[in-house]
Amino acid sequence: MFRVARVGWQSFLGISVVSVCLAAWSAFAQDAAQKPADTSAASSQSEQPAASKPADSVDPLKRPVDPKKRKQQEKEFKKEVSPQYRKWLDEDVVWIITDEERAAFKQLSNDEERDNFIEAFWQRRDPTPDTEENEYKEEHYQRIAYANEHFASGIPGWKSDRGRIYIMYGKPDEIDSHPSGGTYERPIEEGGGETSTYPFEDWRYRYIEGIGQEIIIEFVDTCMCGEYHMTMDRSEKDALLYTPNAGLTLYEQMGLANKSARFTGNGLEKLGLGPMNADIQGKEFDRLDTFAKLQAAPPVKFKDLEEAVTSKVILNPMPFDVRWDFVKVTSDTVLVPVTIQMKNREITFANKDGIQRGTVNIFARLSTLTGKVVQTFEDTVQVDVPAELLPRTAENASVYWKALPLRPGRYKLAIAVKDVNGDRKGVWARGIVVPDYSDDKLSTSTLIVADQMEPVPTKTIGTGSFVIGTTKVRPRVAPADGKPALFKRDRDPKLNFWMQVYNLGVDEKTHKPSATFEYDIVNMATNKAVVQKVESTETMGNVGEQVTLQKTISAANLQPGTYKIEIKVNDNISKQTVDPSAVFAVE
Repeated sequence: MFRVARVGWQSFLGISVVSVCLAAWSAFAQDAAQKPADTSAASSQSEQPAASKPADSVDPLKRPVDPKKRKQQEKEFKKEVSPQYRKWLDEDVVWIITDEERAAFKQLSNDEERDNFIEAFWQRRDPTPDTEENEYKEEHYQRIAYANEHFASGIPGWKSDRGRIYIMYGKPDEIDSHPSGGTYERPIEEGGGETSTYPFEDWRYRYIEGIGQEIIIEFVDTCMCGEYHMTMDRSEKDALLYTPNAGLTLYEQMGLANKSARFTGNGLEKLGLGPMNADIQGKEFDRLDTFAKLQAAPPVKFKDLEEAVTSKVILNPMPFDVRWDFVKVTSDTVLVPVTIQMKNREITFANKDGIQRGTVNIFARLSTLTGKVVQTFEDTVQVDVPAELLPRTAENASVYWKALPLRPGRYKLAIAVKDVNGDRKGVWARGIVVPDYSDDKLSTSTLIVADQMEPVPTKTIGTGSFVIGTTKVRPRVAPADGKPALFKRDRDPKLNFWMQVYNLGVDEKTHKPSATFEYDIVNMATNKAVVQKVESTETMGNVGEQVTLQKTISAANLQPGTYKIEIKVNDNISKQTVDPSAVFAVE
């Protein structure tokens, strides 16, 4: 049931990350730096075994502490530290602070150092350090408040197992709740058959960084008092587990197994024999490993995209351009196509059986602002060019496309690319806001300026690169320097515009929408419209509250320059108006 899958930026980029020192130890480092240096002594000490090194030369975070000294430190900490710091350590961040950070905090000597430590603690977890707000910190305290409100039962909600998991990993992607227990049809992987259960909940996370994919966590309320605890043993929710001849599994009902066999095995669970018994036993180590990882604090989200590859990007960059668009799928799901473009001249080509082949690895990670990973994807892009044509294709671009279904909200998209033959690397990261297409507000998808737009065969509708619904739409990606997407008249015969309109009002009598669509292509140098067109729903045939607009013009009809395409939508029924626009250049 558990699959552990973790792909790190470090392993992808092949770069060792230098560990970040805690801010609280800055005074320690400064004090050491002020002491006179003795080169010969340092050389002599470096040859000694680790055990013989002076205590001051050992990393304070890794220095072993005698058990008696540890207990003494605990007493001194409680005696010397004010309640506000004890509360911060033992309540506010108890589930997210690492063991090293906890040990370091307890060894601080004054409140100024503790304040600096706390500030650095939240800074290390801030997903957007260039803004005033720390979204991770805000989300963390919101989770504590939610846990206290929903999971309290004799103990505060933050202390409960459900509260701990919620605070550490956020809201699960799916909850299967049985608040009253009762009759339960076991799934075949639990042995099948029918039994009666205590109240329980199964929380499903699609992905938890450092733990894996499809993580299901079970909580059981065996005391019937609302105090759910996390369990590895799925039979613990079985209220008839210890009742003879009751709540039998499928094999026990068929006489192929005896219920007493559940208690004579050495496994983690007392599910009993069943059709999938071998699979259950084979996955026990995976369950144990996952359960152990769920007890540890989440890994600190060091800003690895910046810190791990800063020098590489400066010395040997791999430039590439990124574009993302938004297309409504359902009222709460938005398709986010991500387009990555690389110039062929930036890719290193190598001879492969007479063909020049360029290979680029792509890795991307989409996360919430609190650092929770939503999706990751990785792929390899190959570009094959005949050797004699390679110089002529250097100015061409290679384009990669990936569509991600997301819920409305704020996300961080981070992408890394690697030129395999040339060993060049590059990273890119931006915050994106996925819009909420509510049912009562006129809205549109992204206005896409495309170099290719064509219908796809029926069998490939909705599948394949650049396919949105029934149409293949390949966006022309604007460069990262802020210039608009460029079309060349000698190589790009057509310019295409694609956009969808959502939530048009529908007349109660005719059951049809009534709207007009005005197209204007404006030369930005003269501020004059060079192309104008108007159409309405009355001339578009059978349309509903959603309309797809597709237009194509010849690039030869436009003189070199920079243009803006403006599409104004006027809904005659709801009296709403939207006017998205996009800029492009022709040369």
